[in-house]
Amino acid sequence: MGTDVAQNNQKQDSTSGTEAKKQKRNLKPLWIVLAFVVLITIVLLPNNGDLPVVGQRALAILAFAVILWVTEAVTYPVSSAMILALIAVLLGLAPSMEDPSVQMGTSNALKLALGGFSSSAVALVGAALFLAAAMQITNLHKRIALWVLSMVGTKTNALVFGAILVAIVLAFVVPSATARAGAVVPILLGVVAAFGLSNQSKLAALLVITATQAVSVWNVGIKTAAAQNLVALGFINSEFGVDISWGEWFLYAAPFSIIMSFVLYFVMIKLIKPETDNLVSGKDIIRKQLAELGPLKRKEITLIITTLLLLVFWATEGKMHPFDTTTITLLAIAFLLTPKVGVFTWKEASSRIDWGTLIVFAVGISLGTTLLNTKGAAWLSDTVFGSLGLDSMPILATIALVTVFNIVIHLGFASATSLASALIPVFIALALSLPMPVENQIGFVLIQQFVICFGFLLPVSAPQNMLAYGTGAFTTKDFIKSGIPLTIVGYILILILAATYWQWIGLL
Repeated sequence: MGTDVAQNNQKQDSTSGTEAKKQKRNLKPLWIVLAFVVLITIVLLPNNGDLPVVGQRALAILAFAVILWVTEAVTYPVSSAMILALIAVLLGLAPSMEDPSVQMGTSNALKLALGGFSSSAVALVGAALFLAAAMQITNLHKRIALWVLSMVGTKTNALVFGAILVAIVLAFVVPSATARAGAVVPILLGVVAAFGLSNQSKLAALLVITATQAVSVWNVGIKTAAAQNLVALGFINSEFGVDISWGEWFLYAAPFSIIMSFVLYFVMIKLIKPETDNLVSGKDIIRKQLAELGPLKRKEITLIITTLLLLVFWATEGKMHPFDTTTITLLAIAFLLTPKVGVFTWKEASSRIDWGTLIVFAVGISLGTTLLNTKGAAWLSDTVFGSLGLDSMPILATIALVTVFNIVIHLGFASATSLASALIPVFIALALSLPMPVENQIGFVLIQQFVICFGFLLPVSAPQNMLAYGTGAFTTKDFIKSGIPLTIVGYILILILAATYWQWIGLL
């Protein structure tokens, strides 16, 4: 009887879920129509001369993009193609900023639209995708995760610590948040299943949420851990002419991630009480999975050595050698693709790479650069923040207010890369209006980029969250329970570091 009721409930849940998906799917055309209506409305608004026409049209395209990004009415690569076309046409037919009596011309507008593809940050993202693919092809990321888990012990608290430690280690060597989550989550669920517990158990929820939140925590700490970091750095380089090395980023951001890792551990062990406190044969299960991988293979050893060398070169950039992060990473990928000595072929790598991610990344940089070059970002910054009188406030108060704005806006975005594309140009324009030295303006923008990486609150706040949510190990309510304290502590920590450490080292 109880089984029948459960089955009926499952069927009802499945039916209601299907209906909800259909309703969401049916709304997509309406969102697309709304995006175009908003676009046309902003383009046709009277212009009093405070903003160049090309800037007004760039803002119209931004509003169009944000609606598509937030609603996911079309896929991100499709929205990127639409954004490229709109920049070329709408800005091309608009009066030139230099001489309003003539049009900008579609060829000049197209140069703006395609400018993001020439950014070194795009090359670094592409190389990072290849490096993540190499980890997946060789299964090295899985081996590393199992190695770490085999050393932490069998108590559930130790496994929570292990899940965080795995996320930290992988953040150094796997430059993709989704790939890191994809490596560790199945392993943790395998351990849970081996003890007769389902994906819906409290232990599963505890371990999977911990691993996923740890991925977001270390997106902040390491420059190459997340694509959105490279979006911000592309804008900073374009506007300020400054490159921030891997080591400098680590110096600025790692203390935040280290402290938040401890916070995450205590939040999770207090938040969710698992069915058991000690998985007696947990180590045996992990060792068995390691045994199934077999001994280290030549390709894995090659990849380990290459990755360690990469870390050394990244950390010593600008100090012990003349190579920037992008160049050294491209050299590593070229080596890894070399026949006989490398670890994978082009065919193996390209089939595992989401090329749409690279297009979205490049177009995001193009849109942001367009907003900066057409004064659209400066106008938007003045409109949003100008009435608050931030230029007369202490820098800490400014960071406090803008960080709240950043966290709230993030609730509507499923992609931190898109969020960085939309907000970093605005934050750069705001920083330029603040009475502070250039190096502190850069620091202000970097701090807001750290906040863009948060993604703690909702499953839809980051791709790695959605990957973990798809396992059924936790509910949205479970995730929010962990996300609220992490977001509050993260916000407070941002303010504390802004008042102390970041000032001591000259970032602010």
